[in-house]
Amino acid sequence: MSKEIRSPRPYTSEAECLQYHSQLFSTFAAGKTKSIKWRKWQLKQMWWMLVDNEKAIAEALAADLGRHEFEALTSDLHGLKTDILEHLNHVEEWAADEPVASAGFLMGTLGKARIRKEPLGVVLVIGAWNFPFLLTLQPVIAAITAGCCVVVKPSELSVASQNLMQDLVGRYLDPEAIRLVTGGPQETTKLLELKFNHIFFTGSTKVAKFVAAAAAKHLTPTVLELGGQGPAIVTAKADVDLAAKRIAYAKFLNAGQICLSVNHVFVDPEVHDTFVQRLHHWTQRFSGGESSHICKIVNKRNFERLSGLLEETSGNVFQASGNGGGNILSPTVVTEVGINDSLLSEELFGPICPVLKATYKDAVRQTSSGPHPLAIYIFSSDRSEIDYVLKNTISGGVTINDVLMHYGVPGAPFGGVGDSGQGYYHGKYGFMAFTHQRTILEMPTWMDKLMAFQYPPFDMKNMSNFVVKNNLGFHRGETMEDQVVGGDRSWLWAGTGVLVASAIGIAVKDRQSIQGILF
Repeated sequence: MSKEIRSPRPYTSEAECLQYHSQLFSTFAAGKTKSIKWRKWQLKQMWWMLVDNEKAIAEALAADLGRHEFEALTSDLHGLKTDILEHLNHVEEWAADEPVASAGFLMGTLGKARIRKEPLGVVLVIGAWNFPFLLTLQPVIAAITAGCCVVVKPSELSVASQNLMQDLVGRYLDPEAIRLVTGGPQETTKLLELKFNHIFFTGSTKVAKFVAAAAAKHLTPTVLELGGQGPAIVTAKADVDLAAKRIAYAKFLNAGQICLSVNHVFVDPEVHDTFVQRLHHWTQRFSGGESSHICKIVNKRNFERLSGLLEETSGNVFQASGNGGGNILSPTVVTEVGINDSLLSEELFGPICPVLKATYKDAVRQTSSGPHPLAIYIFSSDRSEIDYVLKNTISGGVTINDVLMHYGVPGAPFGGVGDSGQGYYHGKYGFMAFTHQRTILEMPTWMDKLMAFQYPPFDMKNMSNFVVKNNLGFHRGETMEDQVVGGDRSWLWAGTGVLVASAIGIAVKDRQSIQGILF
């Protein structure tokens, strides 16, 4: 990789940002990006951008994070490629008008009620440094599929990735509709003063609050993809070796710098010692004792933050190997950790794994007492234990007997809740994040004669046209215990069909009963 790619460049000037902002609003107003052909073209351009530059992307990730080529290709590039193919395959289907199935005869059949999927407009995507290509370009793919113009702001902390992305976006994607800008906190603050139609931010909860506050000044909707202190809960009925192996993997991958990573582990006292032994084993094996296989901490500030937390902990510290130079922190297991330990004072975002003794019920109580995490990982072979954790916790997502995997479920939404984020993306959910659902109804003009009773002067005799009947058959005085959950509801659909058919017949005979076919 050239020194020029790895070296800091001047940031995009304020004048350039204003120029791009104005240009993209003009492009969107002209309707260029609403074309399905444009969307397909840009998605394919993104595909070739990735395919043509795999080696350069892997080198940039190695320069920024010390990432092994295998890890770079499987984490950042694989996810982007599969996303592009899914969006290409479904863009016409997702963008098509959707009939409103429950609109009834009047509004559905006669009024042609439908939902039109319209792009929100000019959007801002602010990416993260830990997976600089994946977490920056994945929302861009969704925005393109939705038909939006995009201002792309990669993280300045991953310098090589930022610089390479700047070159590639300018070379492969449509400059009339997609612009990449660079900058630090000061430049980003100025950028957020501009009005956008949507902002998609991936990063820390602390920075997200500034983004949300800036967006609120323009009533701009946001998706905030954040993180949190996501626990793993290992019960006495878990496959302990498998749990240790997969948790060690999560802490080793990208040096634990993953919003979804295991922050700390609650282990049942009955299996604690065995778990710790196996966790030591897998941590040592995955690190291989060679710092060349360990991703580095992104910068000195974060390295010193993690080192400081380790110095302050009251737990027993075990490192797989000695720390190397260049901000490399060896995967570290810390046992005998208390709930008030320094290691639990914040999201770790590093290769440190605190282990706490706790039953799964105690783990649930501790987890529920804090901010909602982005993920919870449950290791157990007992369905009642799993259901207890699911029922009594709130998190963005859950993986059972594995780590990280729910992130990649095809067709499923990904996002946080509370302090771990708001909004969703991935697949169609990403498309919808950048889409306005516009309800359209075409009422026939001849219907006005049948609807004359709705106009002033009002006559209470016409109230019969607005009666909402209890066709579900519930009764006054029912208690919570009287409620029936589940069971056969086919009678409801059959009854609805009879009501609709009857209403249509009545409407033909008596125009005063037209209200009866609204439902």
